[in-house]
Formats: sequence, C-alpha cells, structure tokens
Amino acid sequence: MNPESPILPPDNWHHGWLYVKRLWYAAINSWNGLVAVAQSEAAFRQELAVLVVGVPLAFFLTGDVGERFALIGVIVFILIVELLNTAIEKLCDRVTRNNDPAIKRVKDMGSAAVGLSLLTAGFVWLWILVERLWP
Repeated sequence: MNPESPILPPDNWHHGWLYVKRLWYAAINSWNGLVAVAQSEAAFRQELAVLVVGVPLAFFLTGDVGERFALIGVIVFILIVELLNTAIEKLCDRVTRNNDPAIKRVKDMGSAAVGLSLLTAGFVWLWILVERLWP
C-alpha cells in the first residue's frame, strides 16, 4: 500500500489528537476553577451577578460594538483579577495561617489589583453612561 494514500492517516495524526485532548483537559480545569471560586468567594458571585446584569445593559446602552466590548470587557476583567487574587489568597493561606507581614503585603497587593480593576470598570461605565445621557 502507498503510505501517501488518503485512506491512511498521516504519521503524525496522534499529535492533533493530543492537542485536542490537552485543550479538553484545560477546559475542564478552568471550569473546576470557576466552580471552586464561585462556591468559596462571595465577591466573585457578586461580580458574576454584575456581569449577568451588565451584558444586556451594555446592549441597551449602546449600539456601538466597541463600546459594548468595553462595557462587558471591563466586567470580565474584574472577574479575571478576582480569580487571580483568590488564587493568591488561597496559596498564602496554604503557606501559613500565622500573622506574617510579608503574606499580608502580598494579600494587600492582590486586593489593590481588584480595587483598581473595579475603579477602571466604574470609569468606563460612567464615561459611556455620561456620553449616552448628555450628548
């Protein structure tokens, strides 16, 4: 049989399958992370609620695709920063539960990142609201 025959799979067909398998496992791990943070963090659940309200509100406020992307994107950005902050906090708590000034600084930095993401989102939403309400 000719090895170039279209009936036979290419020699490296398993590489494509391994790639799909790796993507599948990465998706499962991501889902597990989202479920874990949603179960353990009230702030993340509140931010998810903001996303649920924010997506339709973004479509109501503007027909501009870029503005919609900005409005929804900053909320997703908050969720991303909250996920990273929660991961840092959980890791810090795993390292020590004692009152450690270095661990406190690390946790404070994560909290500051969440705070800055909230301020950024607030400014973007305020900017587009003002633009829409006072043309």
